[in-house]
Amino acid sequence: RCSQQGAGGGDGSPGSAAAETPSGEDFSLSLLDTNLPAEAETELRSFISKRLTKGALFEGMGNVASVGLSIPEYKVGCYYCRFQQENILEMATPESDISVPEYVVCFLGGSEKEDTFRLELDKYIQSLKINLDLEQKSLETYINPYLRSWFENAICPIQRVVQLFQEKLAFLLHAALSYTPVEVKNADERTEKDISRFLAAASLQGLVQEGTMTSLCIAMTEEQHKSMVIDCSGPLPQLHNAGSNRFCEDWMHAFVNGAEGGNPFLFRQILENFKLKAIQDINNLKRFIRQAEMNHYALFKCYLFLKNCGSGDILLRIVKVEHAEMPEARNVVTVLEEFMRE
Repeated sequence: RCSQQGAGGGDGSPGSAAAETPSGEDFSLSLLDTNLPAEAETELRSFISKRLTKGALFEGMGNVASVGLSIPEYKVGCYYCRFQQENILEMATPESDISVPEYVVCFLGGSEKEDTFRLELDKYIQSLKINLDLEQKSLETYINPYLRSWFENAICPIQRVVQLFQEKLAFLLHAALSYTPVEVKNADERTEKDISRFLAAASLQGLVQEGTMTSLCIAMTEEQHKSMVIDCSGPLPQLHNAGSNRFCEDWMHAFVNGAEGGNPFLFRQILENFKLKAIQDINNLKRFIRQAEMNHYALFKCYLFLKNCGSGDILLRIVKVEHAEMPEARNVVTVLEEFMRE
């Protein structure tokens, strides 16, 4: 049994606890920082202890669960992640006998909707791992402020981009779907990061074949005149070489209408639904193309689908890349391109 330093947090900010032996009962938890009331912190510590005892926390992989705390008087969503201090981990060898401290960081929100931001929060913790130094000076000047700004930095970027772009958000959605290179000028660091995160979150990365994404990126990068430029020198961003379509404009309205409530989790859900619909349309088109290889009526159905879905320009580009090595399907795509041009 070896007591180690831990890091902790609470409502809208940091919570953590250290664990020497995560998969057994022989560990102790010590609080490093929190902004929870004492009673709620004890309840959170008990929850984390049970998870550690069961071996339910994997290093560097966040989890989201509902936790019952006295304050507030209902269940809250808790993102929690166990990690080790990276700079000490590099020095530790079997011969050195260095004891590597472990930490659990907890972020609490109003519901389990943090689950939709799990990847962003995992990245947030990864950055903390790299910069973690438990000297008191670093704790006060870097770690505590970093932990307390988790909501603003990891959850709110999508909301801020929606509020900044308003109706022009359609152009950003189009750029993300089509993998158009985007260049941001005259923006402060936070705005530039927000735009980059929004584009990454709105893209289909990981949802369509990796080779397709690579080929699309290469094709769009080679077409330099297609690069979109965002100039943030004025109160409203000015866009150059921007493209859009009916599909992106329809979804832009969903974002703008959702802005009245000001709920960042709602924006993320809209974004996930936007991507889901795009994937459904791609799969439908690919199914029609397979049928059209042998059936002229199915070819006409392909054409009608592309005309009516609102995103024919992007879908056609994606299937063209995917079917480049398939002669029959490639012929169908070529015919569709001609019809769409006419």
